Amino acid sequence: MAFSSSSHLLLLLLTTIFLTTLLLPQALASPANSNLFREYIGAEFNGVKFSDVPVNQNVEFHFILSFAIDYTTSTSPSPTNGRFNIFWDSNNLSPAQVASVKRRHGNVKVALSLGGDSVSGSPANFTVSSIDSWVSNAASSLTRIMKQYDLDGIDIDYEHFLETPDTFAECIGQLITKLKRNGVVRFASIAPFDDEQVQSHYLALWRKYGHVIDYVNFQFYAYDKGTTVSQFLSYFEKQSSNYRGGKVLVSFATDGVSGGLTPDGGFFRACDSLREEGKLHGIFIWSADDSMNSGFRFEQQSQSLLASAR
Repeated sequence: MAFSSSSHLLLLLLTTIFLTTLLLPQALASPANSNLFREYIGAEFNGVKFSDVPVNQNVEFHFILSFAIDYTTSTSPSPTNGRFNIFWDSNNLSPAQVASVKRRHGNVKVALSLGGDSVSGSPANFTVSSIDSWVSNAASSLTRIMKQYDLDGIDIDYEHFLETPDTFAECIGQLITKLKRNGVVRFASIAPFDDEQVQSHYLALWRKYGHVIDYVNFQFYAYDKGTTVSQFLSYFEKQSSNYRGGKVLVSFATDGVSGGLTPDGGFFRACDSLREEGKLHGIFIWSADDSMNSGFRFEQQSQSLLASAR
């Protein structure tokens, strides 16, 4: 059968559309290597400053202030329905010090993290009066803090929940969307770990609002101590599948008590394997506070590896 030139053009167009539809999800599901390094700071009130932490000029560096929590700052803190207060070491990590580190290092951005594990020794529970009121209060209070400190991004690290996964997803998803739309934040991340309740909440958030989340700071150090390289790589594949299409960062802790794959146990060998496969989307460390005693040697090693990752 003979085809006209218009038929050939139509066939070519349909073929192109088909191939694009087939290949685009694969491209979206496979972010490339990155030189992103992130570190939590300020939760332990041990005097650590931004200026203490070595910064490699050849990486993208995010400090993450830990934490802002929607609880009162009284001796017996109670939930505030989205009205956030500062719970990091603001004496040593002040607005002036944020301005100073960003002025000194053009590759540094500073974010804040919401929630965390505890407040004054009790669980920092995610609890709301209503979705609309929580989002309104959170957006208002966080906008004030973000502008006061000239911050760039937000991280979600709630670990205890008194609300359903759907409520959590709507509150956090709407909050991030609103802050981004208003130009208050440039990027957002989440910090889940392998716990049934935690994952149920963050995966509900990811399924509906993954498009507004830039990074997944997966807490690989919440796995058991003695994790091997092969186990770690298996965990990475599992979480990359859970948070499909997301930039899942690898991680370790320097507190001496957490689990997972440690630098001495082969963490950087695992990173080399991921880099060879184009899957090293970044590294984050918990935390600068803990690393101060060892002179930040693993921060330097992590950044050196990332600087050559692309």
